[in-house]
Formats: sequence, structure tokens, C-alpha cells
Amino acid sequence: MTGNLQASPVLSDNVAGDLPEPDLIVLTSGGLRIPSHSHTLAMASPVLEKILENPKRDRKTGEKVIPILGVPCESVSAFIRFLYTSSCTDEEMDKYGIHLLALSHVFLVPKLKQRCRKGLAVRLTIENVIDVLQLARLCDAPDLYIKCMKLVTAKFNTVEKTEAWKFLHKHDPWLELEILQFIEEIESRKKRTKRHKEDLSLYLQLSEAMDCLVHICTEGCTSVGPYNMEPSKKKEPCSKFSTCQGLQLLIKHFATCKKRVSSGCSRCKRMWQLLKLHASLCDQPDHCRVPLCRQFKLRQQEKKGDDGKWRLLVKKVLLAKTISSLSLPKAAPPKSSDKSGHTSF
Repeated sequence: MTGNLQASPVLSDNVAGDLPEPDLIVLTSGGLRIPSHSHTLAMASPVLEKILENPKRDRKTGEKVIPILGVPCESVSAFIRFLYTSSCTDEEMDKYGIHLLALSHVFLVPKLKQRCRKGLAVRLTIENVIDVLQLARLCDAPDLYIKCMKLVTAKFNTVEKTEAWKFLHKHDPWLELEILQFIEEIESRKKRTKRHKEDLSLYLQLSEAMDCLVHICTEGCTSVGPYNMEPSKKKEPCSKFSTCQGLQLLIKHFATCKKRVSSGCSRCKRMWQLLKLHASLCDQPDHCRVPLCRQFKLRQQEKKGDDGKWRLLVKKVLLAKTISSLSLPKAAPPKSSDKSGHTSF
């Protein structure tokens, strides 16, 4: 393409009409010649500004020439158009997004690079994700790189069948290893998260069991209560704690079992551990009504070198108790009553 800028399809007539005659030719791989303005390109890109300090000259016309090679002619036209207008259409992003990202990185045009990162992220497909991943890695686009990695991880069985993956497998083993390590790390993280949730659920159950034990031994419930109180007459299951009914059955068994811990009764061992755990958490052993609380506390004080695993269990249950208390909704303020006993709102 030769002639003035008005004859070029790069800019609209309205934009081109306000500009002086072009003093520069941008030359593409396909031989396309794009008339441009040195000042505009230098202002938009520090790399082009540096090149224009000592530009090449066309032997026939003497015009300044900047070659932009290695990408399709149309993508270079879209790139030059962005340098003039700071805008890029969705159609251009659909067709030339990958090439525009490369050009924006090479010529240091951050606004275009940001537009390409966002545009390519929403246009990722199974077919293009490997190509975009390679480019994101080369062009220092970490957000786009992570987006690609996540898609490859989620759809790996399908991505593995694409031509792009097969090419990668043959020619870029380091990136292939990087992808496989990322997938392995994601799977490990999922397993750790699942294990953490399961552990937290167990500690929350133990924390509730501790509260339930205090509730039974202090207030009494259904069929079990303190030695100086009659068991409750109500027959309905306890609605305060989900573990209450099961814990009551365990206490009743513990009180009547003839095997006990020394003979290997697993249920009695479980009850014994719950009583010991309560004592480890209780901060008022002298006034506590849970059986053996004070005795366990004294034994723990005498045995300073207690089992490290047990101390960790106590710490985890205490942390779960804190988490549970923080997650509970705040209690509503008490309602006031008048002298007649009616509640006033």
C-alpha cells in the first residue's frame, strides 16, 4: 500500500483527515505498507520511539521505514490503529487478539496489553488454550496464564487430545512439565482442603460434645442428670444439642459397664477420653460438676510432659470452639415486660 494516510484502511476518513501527511511507512511480513506518523507512534510506544531515533530508509523513496514482521498484516493494521485511537473492537480481538498481545508486549503498549489480557481470558477455548498459555508465559501476563492453567486443569482429558497439546508434547517438554506440576498441586490442594474440612468437622463435633457434657452434668436432660437432681420427666429428644441423646446413652453405659476401660470396652474408653478432654478444656475444675474433672486436671498438672498429640487435639478443639462461637448469630436483645407480665414490643 502506498500513498497518503487517507488512502489507507487503517484509519477512518474522519481521523485521517485531521492529520498531516504521513512521514513513515510501517512494513509488514506480507509486504503491506502502512503510512504512519513518526510523532504518533513514538508517543504511543517507547520501543518505537527508540527505533525512530535511527530509522531505516526506503532506497527508492527515501521514506522512513519500520518493519513489524512475524504476524499477519491485518493484525499489524489493528495494532497501528490502536496506537492512533487507543481502541480495539471486539471483532479485532476475536481475529487478532493473540497477535495483538504479542505486539503490545514487544512494543511496550500497556493499555493494549491490558485489553488483550482481558479479551483473551473471556475467549479461551479448548482449542486455543495451549497457544494462549504459551503466549501469556512469554509476554509476562500472569493473570491470563493462571486462567489458562485452570482451564487446562479442569478439561485436561479433552485438552490432551488437541493438536496444540500434541505439538507442545513434542517441542516444549518444560512447559508440559510445568502444566503437569500445576495440575498435581491443584489436586493436592483440593485433598488438603477436604482433609481440613473433615478435621474441622470432627473438632466441631468434639467441641459440641464438651458443651453437651456440661449441659447434662449441670442441668440434666431426658434420662441423665446430676446426682442431686431427678432426671427430666420429658420424653422428647433434646433439641439443644444434636449429640445429647447419644452422649446420654454413652454415660449410662459407662456407669453400668462391668468391663470398663481396663478390660478393653471401646465405649468406656471413648467416654474416658471425653472426660479427659473436658478436664483439659475446663477452666473451673473446683466448681465443675462433670465427673472426674478435678482429678483429671490434677493428674495433668502433675504429668507435665503430657502427650504432644493430646495437647494438639486440645488446641484444635479449643480453636473449633472459638470458630463456632464466632459463627453463631448474635442473640437478640431481651424483650421488656410490663408489670402485668405481658411482653411489650
